[in-house]
Amino acid sequence: MSARARDFLGGRAAIAGIGATEFSKDSGRSELRLAVEAVRAALDDAGLAPADVDGLVTFTMDTSPEITVAQACGMGELSFFSRVHYGGGAACATVQQAALAVAAGVAEVVVCYRAFNERSGRRFGAGVRHREPTAEGVALGWALPFGLLTPASWVAMAAQRYLHAHGLTPEAFGHVAVVDRKYAATNPAAWFHGRPITLADHAASRWIAEPLRLLDCCQETDGGQALVVTSLERARELPRPPAVIAAAAQGAGRAQEQMTSFYRDDLTGLPEMGVVARQLWRTSGYGPGDIDVGILYDHFTPFVLMQLEEFGFCGRGEAPGFVAAERLPLNTHGGQLGEAYLHGMNGVAEAVRQVRGTSVNQVLGASRVLVTAGTGVPTSGLVLTADG
Repeated sequence: MSARARDFLGGRAAIAGIGATEFSKDSGRSELRLAVEAVRAALDDAGLAPADVDGLVTFTMDTSPEITVAQACGMGELSFFSRVHYGGGAACATVQQAALAVAAGVAEVVVCYRAFNERSGRRFGAGVRHREPTAEGVALGWALPFGLLTPASWVAMAAQRYLHAHGLTPEAFGHVAVVDRKYAATNPAAWFHGRPITLADHAASRWIAEPLRLLDCCQETDGGQALVVTSLERARELPRPPAVIAAAAQGAGRAQEQMTSFYRDDLTGLPEMGVVARQLWRTSGYGPGDIDVGILYDHFTPFVLMQLEEFGFCGRGEAPGFVAAERLPLNTHGGQLGEAYLHGMNGVAEAVRQVRGTSVNQVLGASRVLVTAGTGVPTSGLVLTADG
């Protein structure tokens, strides 16, 4: 267990702008164009010009290089550029790296972006087709020969153990899907706008990898999302209310692998998210009872339950009841199950809207929002707050 003290990043940077493309199943344009559209929209939202940007952060999986995005957007010189690994686990870490650069004076305005044609192009849900020889590939090699070829099959192993350990049935996962789709139904930007579901719908959906059904799995999306990070002082001078980065953290657990950490002593939790949770609570000074909204990474429903337990919102095995009772507003944009699968970046944007008071599913008085990134991989998280 990490014994680190609180860090000193909190309160030194803020998200000042958010922008996105539409979320679709066939964008009809390149991933670079999606990235540029999202970046320009975020800069417009922040009241800034491309020439103001001197830093860019994205994901290792992104196909649009920083210098290419800078050129296509009309930016000038860059003093900072960075990429974060581990797929969806990078979402909140892109903001952390941007905030670190701003706090250290390495850059003044940093844009974080993610853009892909994940439905009409490369579909991550299709699983492993080909891998170059790497250490990560070796780890996967222990699972692939037994038929564990897709993300759903990897998560199903942990999900089955969670149900067994706590004496639950797959209905436990359905509560997450129902809540996400409830919020998506009232969000015009969501793919599943106007289409809520019931527990019966969840139970009737087809098996993907038992105990996961179709409605336990996030959708596949074409689109782009961007976020503008600058100092809190500068953000206060811009048109939109700043979303203060009260805490940011990354985490990898003992015996960590990418989605296949099957050799740990216990498969019913997410130790990597526990690392993130401890650091977020230390740095922000908050705890579960202080959070108004939770935007929890939901590529698969079981990992939402485990995250709630890692963060201390409820005890082990109690998360299904916690979600069913709606004790904390969760994924008010509809999540990746209901709005769009943008590797968690659209979740960060929703947290900003909640802090600003502009979400279509606004939680009254929301001023502290927890955001998490991908689970089952080395991951990251944020606590965003209203200014003052």
